[in-house]
This record gives sequence, C-alpha cells and structure tokens, in this order.
Amino acid sequence: MTATATRSTYHHGDLRAALVTAANAMLEEGQPLSLRALARRAGVSPTALYRHFADKEALESALAVQGMRDLFADLTAGRPGRNGTAGPAMPSTRKEVIELGVRYVRFALRRPELFKLMFGRECDVENDERVRAAAALHDHLAAVMAQVFPDANADDLATAGWGLAHGLAFLHLDGKLPKDKPRAVDRRVRAAYAAILPTTN
Repeated sequence: MTATATRSTYHHGDLRAALVTAANAMLEEGQPLSLRALARRAGVSPTALYRHFADKEALESALAVQGMRDLFADLTAGRPGRNGTAGPAMPSTRKEVIELGVRYVRFALRRPELFKLMFGRECDVENDERVRAAAALHDHLAAVMAQVFPDANADDLATAGWGLAHGLAFLHLDGKLPKDKPRAVDRRVRAAYAAILPTTN
C-alpha cells in the first residue's frame, strides 16, 4: 500500500485498517516491524499512528486478530452455512473435514510470517478481540465435529484436529517436512487426517 493510498484512507476515517494492511505487507516482505517504520511506510506521523496502537504489542495483536479472521474465512469459504443460511460453512462429511486441515496448512504456507505472529506466543487474555477470534476457530471446529462425528467428543476431536493441522503447518514452515511441492503437502495432510479421524462417515 502506498503512502498516498494510506493518507487517502485516513482522510476517509479508516486509518487503523489501512495501518494493519500496511503492517501485514511489511511482515510478508520480511521487513522488521516497528511503529516508526510503519508510520514511514504509511506516510503518516507517529502521533497519528499512536492514536490507534499504543505500542508494538498492540499492533501485533491487531495483526493476529485480522489473521485469525482471514484464516476463519479461508476455512469456511465456498459453502453455505447451516440449512443454506448465511454464516460459517459447515462440512457434512469426513472428507470435507479433512479438507479443513488442508486449507489450514495452505494458509500457513501462503502467509508464513503472519501465521507465526498469530501463534508464536501465548494469546493475550486481556485482548478481547484476539480471544474471541481464537475461540471462534475452535467453536467452529467443534460444531463441525459434532455434526460429522456425532458419537465422538466434539471438543476433544476439535482440539485433536486443530493440533494436527497446526503441527503439520509448523513442521513444514520449520523445514522438518518438505514444502516445495504443494500437491505433495496436500496429500501428506490428507493422509495424516485420514489416519486419526473416525471412519463412521
């Protein structure tokens, strides 16, 4: 995002969103993230920036929240909500549950620096937005598991499913598993999920 575009957005009253977008671009470009560097990139004064983010930790929390929301959108894309209504997409088969894991790992590999920031440290329990964004992911997974595997403990299975996707994502990001062939990564994730999910559906 250019400084001109950011200033234009600011004049329309949405500087905070523009700053989060610019900060995310810095992350993915591998640039060190600091408030001063972000102010320079956005073409705004440090004073204007500090009105929205008290410190670097507040900025990182905002990035994590947006990342959680983007991940949630990726996981629920392409399907209607329950009973055809608007809302989070609800897989109804074992195969579709497995694809949630594939989408999760794809997100991590597509946006590695943001993913690491999202999960690289404990959730800030004093940041309500961040807690709610993380809870929304788990709650959606639990609802999916309850629907697809009604005889299983939905919360336990959601935790296991999330843990598997998360572990596979970091194994690929850390170079413990190869990530240069996307189709091979997808197959590996599918095989891992197939090994642990109940086979009743």
